[in-house]
Amino acid sequence: MSDAPLAEQLADEVAAIGRAELPPAVLARARDLLRDYLGVTLGGAVEESSVVLRRGLGTLGAAGDATVLGTTERLSAPHAALANGAAAHALEMDDTHQGGSIHLGATIFSAALAAAELAGAGGRRVLHAAVAGYEVAARLAMALDPAAHYRRGFHPTGTCGAFGAAAAAGLVFDLDAGRLAAALGIAGSQAAGSMEFLANGAWTKRLHPGWSAHAGLHAAALARAGFRAPTTILEGRSGFLRAYSDGADPAALRARSDYQLLRTSIKPHACCRYMQGPIDGTLALRTAHRIEPADVERVEVGMLAAGFAIVCEPLDAKLRPGSVVDAQFSLPYGIAVALACGSASPAEFAPARIADPTVIGLAARVRAVRDRQLDVAFPREWPSWVRITLRGGRVHEMAVSHPRGDPENFPAPAELDAKFRTLARRALPAAAVARVAAAVDVFATAPSVASLMAAAVPLVG
Repeated sequence: MSDAPLAEQLADEVAAIGRAELPPAVLARARDLLRDYLGVTLGGAVEESSVVLRRGLGTLGAAGDATVLGTTERLSAPHAALANGAAAHALEMDDTHQGGSIHLGATIFSAALAAAELAGAGGRRVLHAAVAGYEVAARLAMALDPAAHYRRGFHPTGTCGAFGAAAAAGLVFDLDAGRLAAALGIAGSQAAGSMEFLANGAWTKRLHPGWSAHAGLHAAALARAGFRAPTTILEGRSGFLRAYSDGADPAALRARSDYQLLRTSIKPHACCRYMQGPIDGTLALRTAHRIEPADVERVEVGMLAAGFAIVCEPLDAKLRPGSVVDAQFSLPYGIAVALACGSASPAEFAPARIADPTVIGLAARVRAVRDRQLDVAFPREWPSWVRITLRGGRVHEMAVSHPRGDPENFPAPAELDAKFRTLARRALPAAAVARVAAAVDVFATAPSVASLMAAAVPLVG
């Protein structure tokens, strides 16, 4: 790496992405992730946490002209980014970067689209901005060492996301490298997100990507106006890497020949990413062996150490989740609904299902097992295994190296489209969903984001 401050080096790369002719495969994946983002955001817009958040913003006089996806409401650009980012995270089905253990799309696309409405930017610039934003936030998350960052009590989506959103919004605003570096410097004073939501199933986790998008827009706008920022925000004595981790490695920020957007996975199940592989294995065993809930004696699940404290502990709380958020972060509950219902969709992570005696009874038979062999591949891979023992002693087990949605096991176009349409229908009628899908198909050449955003708003009357 050069001797220039890390923020300046990243800013040079971001500016270069804005000018580059990106590989077709990268742009295609960016469009896939945009489609997924729109699906989870529209699906999450009707959740109670999203409605309450928008109501709260209304009391602050946050009205404006920017689009709030899945609603007829309009807010100022940064507040629309906040509302859309929070909605995108509400169902726990938004994308996840493998190496950084970070949700990217909910933050990056929320910031880029809001910035594009302000700047009149087109689809090409938004997609390039997304590639840049994913790059910055993912590399920062990897540089922190996700496990070390979690130990400090931080949520990477909230902390690193602010930098990615600043890069994306800055690129949409057509900032030069110097002002992009300033935007990163400003973002560093807004990077926040506590894992304490796990204590009582709070909604604050859903706030994190929205607040990051909100912070990124402010950072880019202030940098554009000439606001001064520390150039050593990342590596400085009081900089981000030292303050937010005791295991940071700046080498992870080096320029790479690949794109972090291509190392990002999509979720098929409505819960924490650490639960996705175990649920895949459970569903496969249930189908292959026609397992009935009453036949299950016990279930053992091999779990990554990085996810153990998040989805397995404390055990008593995980066995009887008290809220939807609790259920989204309970491995026993996720395995139980997979066995009982044959699915782990938003319908299974709902208050009525949480009280289901069959599900609660199954959850009591699930135990997580620490397995150091699984940790060897992490975070490059997120492996797991499931062992189901039936009454009578028969045992069925399965190892999962790459959960569905991983880059190595990426969904086919039909599966991506089905997820998008299913979730989008929570907020829009079928005809409107079809209009959003059509707008995504031509987004790369769209002269502005207006058609896409208009399609994602319910018609009045």
